[in-house]
Amino acid sequence: MNDSDKMKTSNHALLVAAGSGSRSGLSVPKQFALLHGKAMVRHSAESFLDHPDISHLWIVIASGQEQSMEHALDKLSGFTLVTGGATRFDSVRNGLDAIASAGGADNILIHDAARPFLSAAVIDRLLIKLLTEQSAIPVLPTIDTTIKSTRGYVQEAVDRKQLWRVQTPQAFHFEKLLAAHKQWPADKKATDDAQIFNAAGHKVATINGDENLNKYTNAADFAKHSEQIMTETRTGMGYDVHQLVANEELWIGGLKIEYDKGLAGHSDADVLLHALTDALLGAVGAGDIGDHFPPSDPQWRGASSDKFVEFAASVIKEKGGRINNVDMTVICEAPKIKPHRELMRMNIANLLNINPDQVNVKATTTEKLGFTGRKEGIAAQAVATITME
Repeated sequence: MNDSDKMKTSNHALLVAAGSGSRSGLSVPKQFALLHGKAMVRHSAESFLDHPDISHLWIVIASGQEQSMEHALDKLSGFTLVTGGATRFDSVRNGLDAIASAGGADNILIHDAARPFLSAAVIDRLLIKLLTEQSAIPVLPTIDTTIKSTRGYVQEAVDRKQLWRVQTPQAFHFEKLLAAHKQWPADKKATDDAQIFNAAGHKVATINGDENLNKYTNAADFAKHSEQIMTETRTGMGYDVHQLVANEELWIGGLKIEYDKGLAGHSDADVLLHALTDALLGAVGAGDIGDHFPPSDPQWRGASSDKFVEFAASVIKEKGGRINNVDMTVICEAPKIKPHRELMRMNIANLLNINPDQVNVKATTTEKLGFTGRKEGIAAQAVATITME
């Protein structure tokens, strides 16, 4: 969508997460069950909150689930919780009424928390379709042979070319959907909002769905996820330099090394941990150390760089990532790094909560060339490899 469309259109998202999870066989409602380190509901919430064309997110929860939801969405903002009803229809209606009371919206995307892996591409396709249509839903073709069956016996095959699997989110012009909900008979069960919209006389367009938007219903779906879900490997790189000066302590890799000079900097100037922090942040597109710990901020004066590494590791975990390994190189003429390498590895492994064999520390010189060769400073490089799940 172009900038003028964004300015004119208010797109809200309604995430339905009010279920009790009685069919899942899990110890908690399935929207709070963990998928790769995050509550299932958090995956969809982040997809909407991160999308630049979604103005606000509304999340429908069951009564008494406020604390669980706040915990699941810890540190996220830009959403409003709404108490749902006895059925999905009631929950959606409560959400629509809440949005209307807050001023309404141009468009609304309604999504089930049980479909956690929502891509920005699906949201984009829905919003683009709403530029010319009143409604749009994602669908996938039925690829298996489909039959009609009576009392356990095959009656006839059905032409699957006309059959499609329906997914969420489903997108609508807000006012038209709200009116359709008000018209729907109270004693009639609705399978989804597209059925309600269509019954009110409106056309429902389709877009290409996404196989990753499969619905999680029971415990077997969660078990299957760990075997089938695709993972993404990412790499981040970090580089740092600090000047060697008199009357400063020398910290490298979280260890204090006895030497006649130390590294100058706002914090403890641990050049190796600074490079590592940048590599970790870079792997998840989270900027660099200066963005989070600016040297202009007095609270970081003399701070231990351990804190920076632990913060970067926490960012990766919050985003659903796992650190696979880190590889680092210290570049200096002196002091000798080799006697301290194993302690550095152990310290960094502890900071990252990974095994020591996932950490490598090397050292090299520049053959007396450049500022490191003249012993004016020390440089460090780091590479971090992570898996996003």
